[in-house]
Amino acid sequence: MKSNCPECKNDIDISRYPAIREGMVIECNHCGITLLVKSTVEGVVSTEIVDEGK
Repeated sequence: MKSNCPECKNDIDISRYPAIREGMVIECNHCGITLLVKSTVEGVVSTEIVDEGK
């Protein structure tokens, strides 16, 4: 699976979350922003910003 951070545009390391699913909260490993998983369709994880990060 793959995903890009909507804030910093870098790839998010999805391998840190082996059981990723809709509604799960993850963090961008580059900028630290908190993201909510909106969908996981065909190997692409869609997210939206929940918290502006650290």
